[in-house]
Amino acid sequence: MAIGVLALLGFQLVDSAFIARLGTAPLAAQSFTFPLSFLIIGIQVGLGIAIAALISRALGAGEQARARRLGSLVLLAGAGAIALLALLLWAIQEPVFNSLGADAATRELIRGYWAPQLLAAWLGAALYFGYSLFRAYGDTRLPGKMMVVTSLVNLVLDPLLIFGVGPWSGLGLPGAAWATAIAFGCGLVVLARRLRHTDWLAREGLGAELRQSARPFVGIAAPAMVSQLMPPLAAMLAITVVAGLGEAQVAAWGLASRLETLSLMVVLAMTMSLPPWLGRCHGAGDWEQIRRLLRLALRVVLVWQLGLGVVIALAAPWVALVLSGTPEVRDALTMLIRFLLPSYALLGICMLVVSAGNALGWPLRAMLMSGARLFLFYLPCLWLGAQLGGLTGLAIGAAFGNLCAGLAAWQLLRRELGAAAQPAA
Repeated sequence: MAIGVLALLGFQLVDSAFIARLGTAPLAAQSFTFPLSFLIIGIQVGLGIAIAALISRALGAGEQARARRLGSLVLLAGAGAIALLALLLWAIQEPVFNSLGADAATRELIRGYWAPQLLAAWLGAALYFGYSLFRAYGDTRLPGKMMVVTSLVNLVLDPLLIFGVGPWSGLGLPGAAWATAIAFGCGLVVLARRLRHTDWLAREGLGAELRQSARPFVGIAAPAMVSQLMPPLAAMLAITVVAGLGEAQVAAWGLASRLETLSLMVVLAMTMSLPPWLGRCHGAGDWEQIRRLLRLALRVVLVWQLGLGVVIALAAPWVALVLSGTPEVRDALTMLIRFLLPSYALLGICMLVVSAGNALGWPLRAMLMSGARLFLFYLPCLWLGAQLGGLTGLAIGAAFGNLCAGLAAWQLLRRELGAAAQPAA
């Protein structure tokens, strides 16, 4: 899963790197779409968490037939929900991007990019739900391989569709979205063919299963989706703060956001692969195994993420040189990398605790922790830093907010695991 996440997030960073060659304005236009793209991702991840949790618990309890019915239900409902959301975001794009601070010229660039980007988001969500089903059954190899394949397809198509080939001048900014849509479409074809050869889906008894499982599914999915929707909301608020600093700063912030998700590849892989394992242990009542798994996971996150963050921070000028196209964007990106990347060690701990909470039957606590991370620690520190020190202050404030969130999440996990051990004692 780590290899797959690296490939998936790497091609998103490649998209931004190619777009940066078009100029600061197209890169800033793409950056304004990130919060709404994260909104779609947040809902699909929340649904994916519920998929993995319920199916893995059913498998842990030996309920094979129920797991098959759940697999069919969530694939159909998930694809429908994301399609409706994409249509809504297309309809309200003008007032939303205007409120985010995009000027008329930027909104015009966004308009040609937004439709293919929403199509790519829907295809990516459908693909993600399929990945969640495979992970629930313990197969992380196929999702990882497919992430690599779709990333390679996107990498080949990006320069062709953005810049063109021969006498054809290319599509510019929309070309990046079309490349992503084609790559995800190819992945869906392969995944559907593989699902046909499994015994993981059912056609009968779906209505009765829907009535039985709707409440527990919503009980997990609703807090998980709220937790996942908070980052897009926070991203919208953050980009309005950054927009007040200038267009180059917005472009640098967009690149830093891509680099953030790429640098968190191991954490993201663990948040996807660990919950099904935790769910099976939860279904079997094996809390000692759960504690061992979480202790190991937290150590891996802290050591890996801190080491990676320090290395990238030291190499910040060279990383910014590769990613950015203008000196002003490059200088701003260098500043953001130096302060933000090391702080992702504590952010990773918070992300892992929230993911584990959803798998272990603590969705409300996980939601509250996610909300505290963003609205109690991250955003206030970011805003205060920007007011006091411009871009440098903003970077320091965001890093301090991540530090506080990681410490709070660790304390929450200690308390909840201790409470879970009480009945056993």
